[in-house]
Amino acid sequence: MSRSFPMPQAFVSPDRIRSLFTEAMSQMYRAEVPQYGTLIELVADVNAGCLENDPDLRERLAQAGELERIDVERHGAIRLGTADELFTIRRLFAVMGMQPVGYYDLSVAGVPVHSTSFRPIDEAALNVNPFRVFTSLLRLELIEDEGLRGEAEAILAKRRIYTPRAVALIERHEQNGGLTEAEATEFVAEALETFRWHGEATVSAETYKRLHDAHRLIADVVSFKGPHINHLTPRTLDIDAVQARMPERGITPKAVIEGPPRRHCDILLRQTSFKALEETIAFSGDDGAIQGTHTARFGEIEQRGVALTAKGRALYDRLLASVRGEVQVGAGGAKAGAYDDELAARFKALPDSWDELRRADLAFFRYAATPAGIAAAAGSMLPGDPEALIAKGYLAFTPIVYEDFLPVSAAGIFQSNLGTDQQQNYATHSNRDAFEAALGATVQDELALYAERQAASLESALAALDLAGPPLKTVA
Repeated sequence: MSRSFPMPQAFVSPDRIRSLFTEAMSQMYRAEVPQYGTLIELVADVNAGCLENDPDLRERLAQAGELERIDVERHGAIRLGTADELFTIRRLFAVMGMQPVGYYDLSVAGVPVHSTSFRPIDEAALNVNPFRVFTSLLRLELIEDEGLRGEAEAILAKRRIYTPRAVALIERHEQNGGLTEAEATEFVAEALETFRWHGEATVSAETYKRLHDAHRLIADVVSFKGPHINHLTPRTLDIDAVQARMPERGITPKAVIEGPPRRHCDILLRQTSFKALEETIAFSGDDGAIQGTHTARFGEIEQRGVALTAKGRALYDRLLASVRGEVQVGAGGAKAGAYDDELAARFKALPDSWDELRRADLAFFRYAATPAGIAAAAGSMLPGDPEALIAKGYLAFTPIVYEDFLPVSAAGIFQSNLGTDQQQNYATHSNRDAFEAALGATVQDELALYAERQAASLESALAALDLAGPPLKTVA
Protein backbone atom coordinates (compact mmCIF):
# COMPACT_ATOMS: atom_id res chain seq x y z
CA MET A 1 0.00 0.00 0.00
CA SER A 2 1.46 3.28 -1.07
CA ARG A 3 1.43 6.22 1.25
CA SER A 4 0.93 9.76 0.08
CA PHE A 5 2.72 12.66 1.64
CA PRO A 6 1.59 16.27 1.50
CA MET A 7 3.43 18.29 -1.11
CA PRO A 8 5.53 21.13 0.29
CA GLN A 9 3.88 24.48 -0.13
CA ALA A 10 5.46 26.71 -2.75
CA PHE A 11 7.13 29.93 -1.75
CA VAL A 12 5.80 33.19 -3.14
CA SER A 13 8.22 35.55 -4.86
CA PRO A 14 9.76 38.53 -3.07
CA ASP A 15 8.08 40.68 -5.73
CA ARG A 16 4.71 39.37 -4.60
CA ILE A 17 5.49 40.12 -0.95
CA ARG A 18 6.71 43.60 -1.85
CA SER A 19 3.51 44.31 -3.76
CA LEU A 20 1.39 43.12 -0.83
CA PHE A 21 3.37 45.35 1.51
CA THR A 22 3.18 48.38 -0.78
CA GLU A 23 -0.60 48.14 -1.04
CA ALA A 24 -1.02 47.58 2.69
CA MET A 25 1.23 50.54 3.47
CA SER A 26 -0.67 52.77 1.06
CA GLN A 27 -4.04 51.84 2.53
CA MET A 28 -2.77 52.40 6.08
CA TYR A 29 -1.29 55.79 5.25
CA ARG A 30 -4.42 56.95 3.43
CA ALA A 31 -6.44 56.09 6.54
CA GLU A 32 -3.97 57.86 8.84
CA VAL A 33 -3.37 60.88 6.56
CA PRO A 34 -6.53 61.49 4.47
CA GLN A 35 -4.85 64.33 2.59
CA TYR A 36 -2.51 61.74 1.09
CA GLY A 37 -5.51 60.09 -0.57
CA THR A 38 -6.44 63.45 -2.08
CA LEU A 39 -2.88 63.79 -3.36
CA ILE A 40 -3.04 60.33 -4.99
CA GLU A 41 -6.22 61.34 -6.82
CA LEU A 42 -4.64 64.58 -8.07
CA VAL A 43 -1.54 62.77 -9.33
CA ALA A 44 -3.67 60.19 -11.13
CA ASP A 45 -5.60 62.97 -12.89
CA VAL A 46 -2.41 64.75 -13.96
CA ASN A 47 -0.80 61.53 -15.18
CA ALA A 48 -3.87 60.60 -17.23
CA GLY A 49 -3.79 64.00 -18.90
CA CYS A 50 -0.08 63.71 -19.68
CA LEU A 51 -0.49 60.30 -21.31
CA GLU A 52 -3.50 61.47 -23.33
CA ASN A 53 -1.74 64.58 -24.60
CA ASP A 54 1.69 63.08 -25.26
CA PRO A 55 1.55 59.87 -27.36
CA ASP A 56 5.35 59.82 -27.65
CA LEU A 57 5.67 59.76 -23.86
CA ARG A 58 3.12 56.95 -23.62
CA GLU A 59 5.00 54.94 -26.24
CA ARG A 60 8.37 55.50 -24.56
CA LEU A 61 7.01 54.40 -21.20
CA ALA A 62 5.37 51.36 -22.75
CA GLN A 63 8.57 50.28 -24.51
CA ALA A 64 10.55 50.65 -21.31
CA GLY A 65 8.05 48.54 -19.36
CA GLU A 66 7.14 51.49 -17.14
CA LEU A 67 3.59 52.27 -18.23
CA GLU A 68 2.00 49.61 -16.05
CA ARG A 69 3.97 50.61 -12.97
CA ILE A 70 3.19 54.34 -12.95
CA ASP A 71 0.40 53.89 -10.40
CA VAL A 72 2.56 51.81 -8.03
CA GLU A 73 5.61 54.04 -8.33
CA ARG A 74 5.90 55.02 -4.71
CA HIS A 75 8.56 55.36 -2.11
CA GLY A 76 8.38 55.82 1.62
CA ALA A 77 10.77 57.13 4.26
CA ILE A 78 11.53 56.11 7.82
CA ARG A 79 14.02 57.26 10.45
CA LEU A 80 15.62 54.76 12.81
CA GLY A 81 17.37 55.35 16.11
CA THR A 82 19.83 52.49 16.68
CA ALA A 83 22.26 50.22 14.85
CA ASP A 84 20.19 47.18 15.88
CA GLU A 85 17.08 48.71 14.31
CA LEU A 86 18.96 49.31 11.05
CA PHE A 87 20.40 45.78 11.05
CA THR A 88 16.96 44.22 11.40
CA ILE A 89 15.28 46.50 8.84
CA ARG A 90 17.81 45.25 6.28
CA ARG A 91 16.69 41.68 7.01
CA LEU A 92 13.03 42.70 6.89
CA PHE A 93 13.36 44.38 3.49
CA ALA A 94 15.35 41.41 2.16
CA VAL A 95 12.18 39.31 2.53
CA MET A 96 10.65 41.68 -0.04
CA GLY A 97 13.60 41.57 -2.42
CA MET A 98 14.87 45.02 -1.43
CA GLN A 99 18.58 45.72 -1.01
CA PRO A 100 20.48 48.75 0.33
CA VAL A 101 21.61 50.99 -2.51
CA GLY A 102 23.61 54.18 -2.06
CA TYR A 103 24.92 56.06 0.98
CA TYR A 104 23.57 59.53 1.73
CA ASP A 105 25.07 61.85 4.33
CA LEU A 106 22.45 64.45 5.21
CA SER A 107 24.45 65.97 8.08
CA VAL A 108 26.23 68.20 5.57
CA ALA A 109 22.86 69.84 4.95
CA GLY A 110 22.03 70.27 8.62
CA VAL A 111 20.07 67.06 9.20
CA PRO A 112 21.66 64.69 11.78
CA VAL A 113 21.17 61.41 9.89
CA HIS A 114 22.81 59.26 7.27
CA SER A 115 20.78 57.04 5.01
CA THR A 116 20.40 54.41 2.33
CA SER A 117 17.61 53.34 -0.01
CA PHE A 118 16.21 49.83 0.16
CA ARG A 119 14.92 48.85 -3.27
CA PRO A 120 14.81 46.04 -5.83
CA ILE A 121 17.81 46.11 -8.16
CA ASP A 122 16.87 43.62 -10.87
CA GLU A 123 15.18 45.24 -13.88
CA ALA A 124 12.41 42.64 -13.98
CA ALA A 125 11.71 43.18 -10.27
CA LEU A 126 11.64 46.96 -10.77
CA ASN A 127 9.09 46.54 -13.53
CA VAL A 128 6.88 44.45 -11.25
CA ASN A 129 7.02 46.88 -8.33
CA PRO A 130 9.72 49.53 -7.81
CA PHE A 131 8.74 50.41 -4.24
CA ARG A 132 11.69 51.76 -2.27
CA VAL A 133 12.16 53.06 1.27
CA PHE A 134 14.59 55.86 2.08
CA THR A 135 15.89 54.73 5.46
CA SER A 136 17.79 57.05 7.79
CA LEU A 137 19.75 56.35 10.96
CA LEU A 138 19.97 59.06 13.61
CA ARG A 139 23.53 60.15 14.34
CA LEU A 140 23.40 60.46 18.10
CA GLU A 141 27.04 61.58 18.19
CA LEU A 142 25.90 64.86 16.62
CA ILE A 143 23.87 65.79 19.72
CA GLU A 144 26.19 68.30 21.38
CA ASP A 145 24.64 68.09 24.86
CA GLU A 146 26.29 64.99 26.38
CA GLY A 147 23.55 64.59 28.96
CA LEU A 148 20.79 64.75 26.37
CA ARG A 149 22.74 62.39 24.11
CA GLY A 150 23.00 59.82 26.90
CA GLU A 151 19.30 60.20 27.71
CA ALA A 152 18.34 59.67 24.07
CA GLU A 153 20.53 56.56 23.88
CA ALA A 154 18.87 55.14 27.00
CA ILE A 155 15.37 55.81 25.65
CA LEU A 156 16.10 54.17 22.32
CA ALA A 157 17.79 51.17 23.94
CA LYS A 158 14.53 50.24 25.67
CA ARG A 159 12.24 50.17 22.68
CA ARG A 160 11.48 47.23 20.39
CA ILE A 161 10.13 48.37 17.05
CA TYR A 162 9.53 44.92 15.51
CA THR A 163 6.88 42.47 16.67
CA PRO A 164 8.18 39.08 17.86
CA ARG A 165 6.19 37.40 15.09
CA ALA A 166 7.72 39.64 12.41
CA VAL A 167 11.19 38.67 13.61
CA ALA A 168 10.21 34.98 13.65
CA LEU A 169 8.97 35.18 10.05
CA ILE A 170 12.16 36.96 8.98
CA GLU A 171 14.14 34.10 10.51
CA ARG A 172 11.92 31.54 8.78
CA HIS A 173 12.53 33.26 5.45
CA GLU A 174 16.28 33.20 6.06
CA GLN A 175 16.28 29.54 7.10
CA ASN A 176 13.88 28.16 4.49
CA GLY A 177 14.70 30.45 1.59
CA GLY A 178 11.18 31.89 1.28
CA LEU A 179 7.67 32.25 2.68
CA THR A 180 4.43 30.60 1.67
CA GLU A 181 1.44 32.72 0.65
CA ALA A 182 -0.09 32.43 4.13
CA GLU A 183 3.22 33.31 5.79
CA ALA A 184 3.73 36.23 3.42
CA THR A 185 0.30 37.63 4.26
CA GLU A 186 1.05 37.32 7.96
CA PHE A 187 4.50 38.83 7.50
CA VAL A 188 3.06 41.93 5.81
CA ALA A 189 0.55 42.45 8.61
CA GLU A 190 3.26 42.10 11.27
CA ALA A 191 5.82 44.26 9.42
CA LEU A 192 3.23 47.00 9.00
CA GLU A 193 3.12 47.47 12.77
CA THR A 194 6.65 48.90 12.67
CA PHE A 195 5.50 51.70 10.37
CA ARG A 196 2.20 52.53 12.08
CA TRP A 197 1.56 55.92 13.68
CA HIS A 198 1.26 56.07 17.47
CA GLY A 199 -0.15 59.21 19.00
CA GLU A 200 1.38 58.49 22.41
CA ALA A 201 4.91 59.70 23.04
CA THR A 202 7.21 57.51 25.14
CA VAL A 203 8.77 60.56 26.79
CA SER A 204 7.57 63.37 29.02
CA ALA A 205 6.66 66.77 27.65
CA GLU A 206 9.81 68.22 29.20
CA THR A 207 12.08 65.61 27.57
CA TYR A 208 10.32 66.06 24.25
CA LYS A 209 10.96 69.81 24.38
CA ARG A 210 14.68 69.34 25.03
CA LEU A 211 14.97 66.85 22.17
CA HIS A 212 12.94 69.18 19.96
CA ASP A 213 15.15 72.14 20.81
CA ALA A 214 18.25 70.13 19.85
CA HIS A 215 16.65 69.31 16.47
CA ARG A 216 13.07 68.58 15.49
CA LEU A 217 14.10 65.39 13.74
CA ILE A 218 15.80 64.10 16.90
CA ALA A 219 12.51 64.49 18.76
CA ASP A 220 10.71 62.63 15.96
CA VAL A 221 13.07 59.64 16.11
CA VAL A 222 13.51 59.34 19.87
CA SER A 223 10.07 60.19 21.29
CA PHE A 224 7.91 57.38 19.90
CA LYS A 225 7.67 53.62 20.16
CA GLY A 226 8.41 53.10 16.48
CA PRO A 227 9.62 54.76 13.28
CA HIS A 228 6.24 55.70 11.84
CA ILE A 229 6.37 56.11 8.09
CA ASN A 230 6.76 59.86 7.66
CA HIS A 231 5.67 60.02 4.02
CA LEU A 232 4.68 58.04 0.97
CA THR A 233 5.22 59.23 -2.58
CA PRO A 234 3.35 58.68 -5.84
CA ARG A 235 5.14 59.27 -9.14
CA THR A 236 3.86 62.01 -11.42
CA LEU A 237 4.61 62.70 -15.06
CA ASP A 238 4.29 66.49 -14.55
CA ILE A 239 5.32 67.68 -11.11
CA ASP A 240 4.89 71.34 -12.03
CA ALA A 241 1.20 70.72 -12.82
CA VAL A 242 0.72 68.91 -9.52
CA GLN A 243 2.49 71.69 -7.62
CA ALA A 244 0.26 74.31 -9.25
CA ARG A 245 -2.97 72.38 -8.69
CA MET A 246 -2.41 71.28 -5.09
CA PRO A 247 -4.10 74.40 -3.63
CA GLU A 248 -7.22 73.58 -5.70
CA ARG A 249 -7.55 70.41 -3.61
CA GLY A 250 -6.94 72.20 -0.31
CA ILE A 251 -3.29 71.13 -0.15
CA THR A 252 -0.49 73.60 0.66
CA PRO A 253 2.71 72.76 -1.25
CA LYS A 254 6.25 73.56 -0.15
CA ALA A 255 7.76 76.70 -1.68
CA VAL A 256 9.95 75.16 -4.39
CA ILE A 257 10.39 71.87 -6.18
CA GLU A 258 13.61 70.17 -5.10
CA GLY A 259 16.10 68.94 -7.69
CA PRO A 260 16.72 69.99 -11.30
CA PRO A 261 14.51 72.48 -13.18
CA ARG A 262 11.74 71.59 -15.63
CA ARG A 263 13.30 70.25 -18.81
CA HIS A 264 12.27 68.58 -22.05
CA CYS A 265 14.43 65.59 -21.12
CA ASP A 266 13.90 64.89 -17.42
CA ILE A 267 16.97 64.02 -15.36
CA LEU A 268 17.37 62.36 -11.99
CA LEU A 269 14.62 63.23 -9.53
CA ARG A 270 12.36 66.20 -8.80
CA GLN A 271 10.37 66.24 -5.54
CA THR A 272 7.82 68.38 -3.79
CA SER A 273 5.47 67.83 -0.87
CA PHE A 274 2.63 69.23 1.15
CA LYS A 275 3.32 70.69 4.54
CA ALA A 276 3.62 68.23 7.40
CA LEU A 277 0.58 67.76 9.59
CA GLU A 278 0.45 69.12 13.11
CA GLU A 279 -0.85 66.13 15.04
CA THR A 280 -2.02 65.85 18.64
CA ILE A 281 0.06 63.58 20.87
CA ALA A 282 -0.12 62.52 24.51
CA PHE A 283 3.05 62.58 26.59
CA SER A 284 4.00 59.88 29.07
CA GLY A 285 3.22 60.45 32.71
CA ASP A 286 0.12 61.90 34.31
CA ASP A 287 -1.98 59.19 32.63
CA GLY A 288 -1.56 60.93 29.29
CA ALA A 289 -3.23 64.07 30.58
CA ILE A 290 -0.56 66.31 29.09
CA GLN A 291 -1.30 66.94 25.43
CA GLY A 292 0.93 68.45 22.80
CA THR A 293 1.49 68.49 19.04
CA HIS A 294 4.05 66.90 16.77
CA THR A 295 4.90 67.75 13.17
CA ALA A 296 6.47 65.01 11.04
CA ARG A 297 4.20 63.29 8.53
CA PHE A 298 3.48 64.65 5.07
CA GLY A 299 2.77 63.70 1.47
CA GLU A 300 5.39 63.86 -1.25
CA ILE A 301 5.35 63.70 -5.06
CA GLU A 302 8.21 62.69 -7.31
CA GLN A 303 8.99 62.97 -11.01
CA ARG A 304 11.76 60.70 -12.21
CA GLY A 305 14.05 61.21 -15.17
CA VAL A 306 17.12 59.56 -16.64
CA ALA A 307 19.95 58.31 -14.43
CA LEU A 308 23.12 60.36 -14.88
CA THR A 309 26.63 58.96 -15.16
CA ALA A 310 29.39 60.03 -12.76
CA LYS A 311 30.29 62.73 -15.27
CA GLY A 312 26.67 63.86 -15.49
CA ARG A 313 26.26 63.88 -11.71
CA ALA A 314 29.38 65.98 -11.26
CA LEU A 315 27.96 68.57 -13.66
CA TYR A 316 24.52 68.41 -11.99
CA ASP A 317 25.96 68.84 -8.51
CA ARG A 318 28.11 71.79 -9.62
CA LEU A 319 25.20 73.59 -11.29
CA LEU A 320 22.84 73.01 -8.35
CA ALA A 321 25.41 74.18 -5.81
CA SER A 322 26.02 77.36 -7.78
CA VAL A 323 22.33 78.28 -7.57
CA ARG A 324 21.77 77.30 -3.95
CA GLY A 325 24.84 79.27 -2.95
CA GLU A 326 23.41 82.48 -4.38
CA VAL A 327 19.62 82.26 -4.17
CA GLN A 328 18.06 81.28 -0.84
CA VAL A 329 14.40 80.37 -0.51
CA GLY A 330 12.85 81.20 2.84
CA ALA A 331 9.96 79.51 4.60
CA GLY A 332 7.55 81.98 3.06
CA GLY A 333 8.71 81.20 -0.44
CA ALA A 334 9.08 84.89 -1.34
CA LYS A 335 12.03 84.11 -3.61
CA ALA A 336 10.72 80.88 -5.09
CA GLY A 337 10.25 82.45 -8.53
CA ALA A 338 13.77 83.88 -8.53
CA TYR A 339 15.18 80.52 -7.52
CA ASP A 340 13.31 78.67 -10.29
CA ASP A 341 14.39 81.20 -12.92
CA GLU A 342 18.04 81.06 -11.88
CA LEU A 343 17.96 77.27 -11.74
CA ALA A 344 16.62 77.05 -15.29
CA ALA A 345 19.22 79.52 -16.53
CA ARG A 346 22.18 77.71 -14.96
CA PHE A 347 21.04 74.28 -16.17
CA LYS A 348 21.21 75.36 -19.80
CA ALA A 349 24.80 74.14 -19.46
CA LEU A 350 23.48 70.57 -19.28
CA PRO A 351 22.25 69.27 -22.68
CA ASP A 352 18.50 68.87 -23.02
CA SER A 353 18.26 66.21 -25.71
CA TRP A 354 18.48 62.46 -25.28
CA ASP A 355 21.09 62.07 -28.01
CA GLU A 356 23.32 64.86 -26.67
CA LEU A 357 23.14 63.40 -23.16
CA ARG A 358 24.03 59.98 -24.54
CA ARG A 359 26.85 61.07 -26.84
CA ALA A 360 28.43 63.20 -24.11
CA ASP A 361 28.35 60.23 -21.70
CA LEU A 362 26.20 62.22 -19.25
CA ALA A 363 23.34 59.72 -18.82
CA PHE A 364 22.58 55.99 -18.96
CA PHE A 365 20.48 54.42 -21.72
CA ARG A 366 18.96 51.07 -22.58
CA TYR A 367 19.72 49.76 -26.07
CA ALA A 368 17.57 47.51 -28.27
CA ALA A 369 17.73 46.19 -31.81
CA THR A 370 15.01 47.67 -34.01
CA PRO A 371 12.80 45.59 -36.34
CA ALA A 372 14.59 47.27 -39.26
CA GLY A 373 17.93 46.27 -37.81
CA ILE A 374 16.89 42.65 -37.31
CA ALA A 375 15.54 42.51 -40.87
CA ALA A 376 18.76 44.01 -42.25
CA ALA A 377 20.89 41.60 -40.25
CA ALA A 378 19.17 38.67 -41.91
CA GLY A 379 20.33 39.72 -45.35
CA SER A 380 23.69 41.42 -44.94
CA MET A 381 26.62 42.12 -42.70
CA LEU A 382 25.97 45.11 -40.45
CA PRO A 383 28.59 47.54 -39.13
CA GLY A 384 29.82 46.61 -35.68
CA ASP A 385 30.03 50.19 -34.46
CA PRO A 386 26.99 51.04 -32.29
CA GLU A 387 27.06 54.67 -33.43
CA ALA A 388 26.78 53.60 -37.06
CA LEU A 389 23.90 51.26 -36.15
CA ILE A 390 22.10 54.10 -34.39
CA ALA A 391 22.59 56.40 -37.38
CA LYS A 392 21.05 53.79 -39.70
CA GLY A 393 18.09 53.21 -37.37
CA TYR A 394 19.14 49.64 -36.56
CA LEU A 395 19.81 50.31 -32.87
CA ALA A 396 17.49 52.31 -30.61
CA PHE A 397 18.07 53.78 -27.17
CA THR A 398 15.76 54.85 -24.35
CA PRO A 399 16.64 56.53 -21.03
CA ILE A 400 17.15 54.37 -17.95
CA VAL A 401 15.00 55.75 -15.14
CA TYR A 402 16.78 56.99 -12.02
CA GLU A 403 15.67 54.77 -9.14
CA ASP A 404 17.56 56.47 -6.31
CA PHE A 405 17.72 59.71 -4.34
CA LEU A 406 19.55 63.04 -4.08
CA PRO A 407 20.94 64.02 -0.67
CA VAL A 408 20.44 67.79 -1.08
CA SER A 409 16.85 67.25 -2.22
CA ALA A 410 16.14 64.82 0.63
CA ALA A 411 17.50 67.30 3.15
CA GLY A 412 15.41 70.06 1.57
CA ILE A 413 12.25 67.99 1.89
CA PHE A 414 13.08 67.07 5.50
CA GLN A 415 13.82 70.66 6.50
CA SER A 416 10.73 72.14 4.88
CA ASN A 417 8.53 69.64 6.69
CA LEU A 418 10.03 70.06 10.13
CA GLY A 419 8.03 73.25 10.47
CA THR A 420 10.87 75.74 9.96
CA ASP A 421 13.99 76.30 7.91
CA GLN A 422 15.99 75.20 10.96
CA GLN A 423 19.62 74.51 10.07
CA GLN A 424 22.45 73.08 12.12
CA ASN A 425 26.12 73.32 11.23
CA TYR A 426 27.44 69.87 12.07
CA ALA A 427 31.24 69.85 12.07
CA THR A 428 31.49 66.28 10.85
CA HIS A 429 32.40 64.09 7.96
CA SER A 430 30.51 61.29 6.27
CA ASN A 431 30.73 58.09 8.29
CA ARG A 432 29.88 55.43 5.74
CA ASP A 433 31.97 52.81 7.53
CA ALA A 434 29.94 53.20 10.72
CA PHE A 435 26.69 53.09 8.77
CA GLU A 436 27.63 49.90 6.94
CA ALA A 437 28.83 48.31 10.19
CA ALA A 438 25.41 48.97 11.71
CA LEU A 439 23.70 47.77 8.56
CA GLY A 440 25.68 44.54 8.53
CA ALA A 441 26.26 44.87 4.78
CA THR A 442 27.90 47.04 2.15
CA VAL A 443 25.55 49.39 0.32
CA GLN A 444 25.52 48.88 -3.42
CA ASP A 445 26.87 51.50 -5.80
CA GLU A 446 23.93 52.87 -7.77
CA LEU A 447 26.11 54.11 -10.63
CA ALA A 448 27.59 50.64 -11.08
CA LEU A 449 24.06 49.17 -11.24
CA TYR A 450 23.04 51.57 -14.03
CA ALA A 451 26.28 50.93 -15.93
CA GLU A 452 25.65 47.18 -15.74
CA ARG A 453 22.12 47.59 -17.09
CA GLN A 454 23.33 49.76 -19.95
CA ALA A 455 26.13 47.35 -20.88
CA ALA A 456 23.86 44.30 -20.67
CA SER A 457 21.25 45.92 -22.90
CA LEU A 458 23.85 46.82 -25.53
CA GLU A 459 25.28 43.30 -25.49
CA SER A 460 21.80 41.82 -25.91
CA ALA A 461 20.94 44.25 -28.72
CA LEU A 462 24.12 43.47 -30.65
CA ALA A 463 23.51 39.75 -30.21
CA ALA A 464 20.03 40.22 -31.71
CA LEU A 465 21.77 41.75 -34.74
CA ASP A 466 24.26 38.84 -34.89
CA LEU A 467 27.02 41.19 -33.77
CA ALA A 468 29.46 41.26 -30.94
CA GLY A 469 30.73 44.75 -31.50
CA PRO A 470 33.01 46.99 -29.43
CA PRO A 471 31.82 48.91 -26.39
CA LEU A 472 29.73 51.97 -27.12
CA LYS A 473 31.89 54.94 -27.93
CA THR A 474 30.91 58.24 -26.42
CA VAL A 475 32.02 61.78 -27.02
CA ALA A 476 33.54 63.51 -24.00
